[in-house]
Amino acid sequence: MSHQFLYDSDEQGIVVVKVRSDSADRISRCLQIQRIAADADFPCARPLTGADLLGPGLVISAETWIPGGEMYSGEGVSFANRSARLLAGLMEILESQSPTGLGSPPPWMHWNPPTGGLWPTNPEIDAMDQGLVPDHVHVIARAVSERLTQGVLPLAVGHGDWESQNLRWQGLRPWAVHDWDSLVALPEAAIVGAGSGAFASTAIPTLATIESSEKFIDSYQQARGRRFTEEEQEVAWAASLWPALHNARGESLFQSPPVALDALTCQAPERLQRAGVL
Repeated sequence: MSHQFLYDSDEQGIVVVKVRSDSADRISRCLQIQRIAADADFPCARPLTGADLLGPGLVISAETWIPGGEMYSGEGVSFANRSARLLAGLMEILESQSPTGLGSPPPWMHWNPPTGGLWPTNPEIDAMDQGLVPDHVHVIARAVSERLTQGVLPLAVGHGDWESQNLRWQGLRPWAVHDWDSLVALPEAAIVGAGSGAFASTAIPTLATIESSEKFIDSYQQARGRRFTEEEQEVAWAASLWPALHNARGESLFQSPPVALDALTCQAPERLQRAGVL
């Protein structure tokens, strides 16, 4: 999560200055990858600086400002196709990039924390009443975590927060992809699967329909020109559940409307079956 400021500079005009609590080394790697995407004409802001420490654990950088574009609100199969093909284009650009330097994924993609616990450590969240989280959320999360940690698929570099709220469009044309601090090093199928579940999320995160997730995964494979193996298919469907699990837990702890929780409760059996869990 970052604080962003517009700055009217003499040399570059209006730029975006980003400040966030993170590792300077990790953000430096994110900026390198973001610059590679921009150089390949992928629709995204171009980093203008490296990552500098503003204070202990506080990292600052600047990038070009890309105003405008529209956020799409919907989860139909047509948008699933469009969103998946955009992700496929990015993954093709980044396929030669080393996954080193990106550190641990954000919590909505972190199904294998080094502590051995079910959820990644967060002192503020962990101090809350965990009894508010329905038992079946923990059960599903355990099943997903165990399935995803069984895999031996190679790591790839990709965008780890592929939600509609981070994408902007001009009509059918992609205009800007935001949130490059959420780059991850995970198996390609897991990145695609998580995107297939989260792609429709706007201000309130949810879980896309199974039909739309299926279209997303299929469209991605078509765009990349290869079919996933059976193992990759199962990993994709397992990973499709994790962002919703993260959000359902948050809804329960903060006693918010159960948008992701209701979708998760309804869809989990079939998604787990496709993941080879049931």
